[in-house]
Amino acid sequence: MTPFMNQDFLLKSETAKVLYHEHAEKMPIIDYHCHINPMEIYEDKRYDTITEVWLGGDHYKWRAMRSCGVAEYYITGDATPAEKFQKWGETMPNLIGNPLYHWTHLELQRYFGITEPLTGDNAMEIYEKCNAILRQPDMSVRGIIRKSNVKLICTTDDPVDDLKAHELLAADPTAPAVVLPAFRPDKAMRADKATFPAYLSQLEQVVGYPIHTMADMRKALVDRIDYFEKRGCRVSDHALDYCFCVEATEEELDAILAKAKSGQGITWDEQLAYHTALLIAVGKEYCRRDWVCQYHFGCLRDNSAKMFRKLGPDTGFDSMNDAANAVGLAKLLCKLEEEGGLGKTILYSLNPADNGIIGTIMGGFQTDSPIPGKIQQGSAWWFNDHKPGMEAQMISLMSLGAMGSFNGMLTDSRSFLSYTRHEYFRRILCNLFGQMVEDGEYPADRKALGAMVENISYNNTLRYFRFDELLK
Repeated sequence: MTPFMNQDFLLKSETAKVLYHEHAEKMPIIDYHCHINPMEIYEDKRYDTITEVWLGGDHYKWRAMRSCGVAEYYITGDATPAEKFQKWGETMPNLIGNPLYHWTHLELQRYFGITEPLTGDNAMEIYEKCNAILRQPDMSVRGIIRKSNVKLICTTDDPVDDLKAHELLAADPTAPAVVLPAFRPDKAMRADKATFPAYLSQLEQVVGYPIHTMADMRKALVDRIDYFEKRGCRVSDHALDYCFCVEATEEELDAILAKAKSGQGITWDEQLAYHTALLIAVGKEYCRRDWVCQYHFGCLRDNSAKMFRKLGPDTGFDSMNDAANAVGLAKLLCKLEEEGGLGKTILYSLNPADNGIIGTIMGGFQTDSPIPGKIQQGSAWWFNDHKPGMEAQMISLMSLGAMGSFNGMLTDSRSFLSYTRHEYFRRILCNLFGQMVEDGEYPADRKALGAMVENISYNNTLRYFRFDELLK
C-alpha cells in the first residue's frame, strides 16, 4: 500500500518521480492570476489563527462544509475561530476525492510540518500547532511567499484602483517578489448591472472628465490602461458569462450607454453589444502594448438569490454554465483579429465540455506570430482544478495542440498558502508524462521531458508574459 501523501504523492512511475524530483520540484513559481490583496504583502500581514488563513474567505471550503450539513453560523457566522476550525476538521474525512483534501494536507505538510490527517478528533490539537507556527517570525505573508519560492505575483485590480500598494512594493527593495497589477475592467463593461451608474461616476472622478459617449468610455479605459502600464501591468483579465460577439453602430452604442448611465436599464442584447465594443477597444490596446489578455467564461453566478441577499457574491453559490461557447468564441476571436486586437490570449472555461472547443478554435488563430502558443488554453479552472479535471484539460490540449508551449498553473486564490496548488499541478503533470513513457507513447528521453516539464512549470510563463525582462 502506498503511504498517505508521501514524497512520491501522485507519482506512479519511476519516470514520473524523476521528472518531478529532478525538474518540476526545483522550479520557482510565477502566480500570474490570483485575488490576493497586495497591501497585505506590503504591510507583511500576520495571521492570528489558521482559521483566518483558511476559512476567512474560501468559498471552496464553505461549499464543502455546507455539503456536510455544517450550519452557516460555523461558516460565515459569528462562531469563534476555534469553533469554525473544529467544523472544518469534522468535514475533512468526508472529502475523499475532493482536491480540498489534498490541498489542505499539502499546506499542513509544507508550512506546518504536520503529516497526520486532519479530523474532528485532532482538529483542536492541529489548530493550536498551526497557530503557534503562525507566530514564528518567518510565517508572515512575506515569509510565506519566500518559503514558497514565488518570484512574481499578478493581482486582480479594477480600473479605478489607485495601485498604491503596487507603487509601494515596487519601491521596496525588501519586497519578497515582484508584484504587478492586472487590469480587470468587468465593472466598466457590465452596463446591465444596477451598480453601473455609481461605478461610472467613480470612473469619471478617477479620469477627471465626464463619460457621455462610447468614445468617452474608450478614452477612459485607455487612460487607465496607461496608468496601469506605468505601474508594471502587462496582463488583463475578463470574466464573461459565456462567449459572444454582437455588433452595433456607434449611435446605437451611445444610446445604450446613455440609458445605462441614467439607470433606466438595458436589454441583454444591448449589454452584449456594449460589452463586445469595449472588448474590441481594449483588445487593440492590449495587442499594441504586447499585454496578455485572459478570458474566463462559462460561469453561472449567484444561483441562490436567498444567499446572495444574505452574503453577496463569491460566497459559494456559483456553478458551471452550459457549454454553448463555440460560435461566440470563434466570432469574438475573428472580430479581434480583423480589428488588430488579437494578441497573446489565454482562454479558460469553467465547463470541461469546452476543452475541445477551445483546443480546436484556438488552433485557427495561431497564425503570423513568433510567439509559441500565442493563443493558450488556460489551466483547469475553479471547479476543474482537481486531479481528473487537470488530467482532462491536459489530455485535450495534448490531443489538439502543442503541450510544450503550455503556460501551466496559477492559484486563482485569495490565500497565501495556496502556492501548493502549483506542486499539486506539477505532480499530476509529471505523472501524466511518466505514464505516457511507461505505455510506450513517448520516448524515454528524460532530457527532453525534463526540459518540457521545466518549461511548463515556469519558463514558458516567464517568456510569454515578458517577465524575463523583470526577473534577471
